[in-house]
Amino acid sequence: MNSGPSLPCRASRVVGARRRDALRLAVLAFLSALLLGAGPSAPRLRGETAEESMSALVRFLKTTTDESVRRDVLRGMKAAMNARRNVPMPQDWLDVEQELARSSDQETRLVSQGLGLVFGSRFALDSLRRTLADAASNIAARKAALDALLSVRDAGLPDALRPLLGEPRLRGDAIRGLAAFNDEATPQALLRAYPELDAVERRDALNTLASRLTYARPLMAALKSSAVPKTHLTADLVRQLRNLKDVALTADLEQVWGISRETSADKAKEIERYRRVYAAGGSTPGDGSRGRKVFAKVCQQCHTLFDTGGKVGPDLTGSNRANLDYILSNIIDPNAVIPNDYRSSTVETKDDRILTGIVKQQDEKIVTIQTANETIVLPRGDVTTIRLSELSMMPEGLLNGLADQEIRDLIYYLGRPGQVP
Repeated sequence: MNSGPSLPCRASRVVGARRRDALRLAVLAFLSALLLGAGPSAPRLRGETAEESMSALVRFLKTTTDESVRRDVLRGMKAAMNARRNVPMPQDWLDVEQELARSSDQETRLVSQGLGLVFGSRFALDSLRRTLADAASNIAARKAALDALLSVRDAGLPDALRPLLGEPRLRGDAIRGLAAFNDEATPQALLRAYPELDAVERRDALNTLASRLTYARPLMAALKSSAVPKTHLTADLVRQLRNLKDVALTADLEQVWGISRETSADKAKEIERYRRVYAAGGSTPGDGSRGRKVFAKVCQQCHTLFDTGGKVGPDLTGSNRANLDYILSNIIDPNAVIPNDYRSSTVETKDDRILTGIVKQQDEKIVTIQTANETIVLPRGDVTTIRLSELSMMPEGLLNGLADQEIRDLIYYLGRPGQVP
């Protein structure tokens, strides 16, 4: 049999010649995934090992001068290595990354540095650390550097992230990034910054502090001292804190939040109580614009209404929102009927991080979890357990902490036929 050029070389030539961007990127992403292999049974190319085939693709990068082709090859390689770490460095990569670092295209430089991290390149690590720390660099480059460093769990990253809590344009990314590390200085750094955070950043900070027991204890102390207002603790955060399964923390939580397990009869009484609260507002019990603000505070992170909001839970626009009983039943007793697509899972990692969310995808390489505030992709090897819950992602107690008028405004807004100012 004629061996001929390796498949990476042939595919690269075809892709470079046709210049069909969408097809080119799809082909390269598939090719890169094939080269990495999924295990002993993964296909190999003309008897080559995965490392040899990847090296052939890297050699093509070394020879081509077409910037758009190089960029798409790198994109394909990046897509294939999602959540992978410590991939053997392909032959010639050290030479190639030096050349790519001089590219006039920012994406080419950043993606090649991200790949270099996966291959264990010190050059890439140092370059990305410098970019992240450089306040003079453009914000897109700094965010890309942060994402790349997070993808390989750079051990020195917490020390670089904490100063970013003082930079508004990077603060949210830094807060979410700190959740990936069990770092003893992080809780107090977040709590010191907390008064300066906007509503979205506060939500991210609370999610980070609720993600592991060593972070949750300082958070609970801040709640008890009112350094963090108790009204900022929403029902989904309460569930996350309970999932840490610490007796002392749970006792403090019940003192702060007042949680109790309720029977079906209790649920019916609670629904009736909120029905009376709504009726007490008279013929026009609420204000739609105020209700929209309450929706943004307690619902919008997970639900879409009138094309605005998150995608964790179902879109509410087409639901039976004009029916008061329907609204109250779903808010008060979200676990009565749970579609499989919205059942939550508790995911534990090797470094004692606890995540509550919907497992969107899992295989032998990665686990993808949709939490209330972000999508997280973890290497499968970092995950110790995944427990499917009998509970919905929507937590109970959603109306706890809201004033009666806020409740009326929210329900009134939910029942509107269209968006309000």
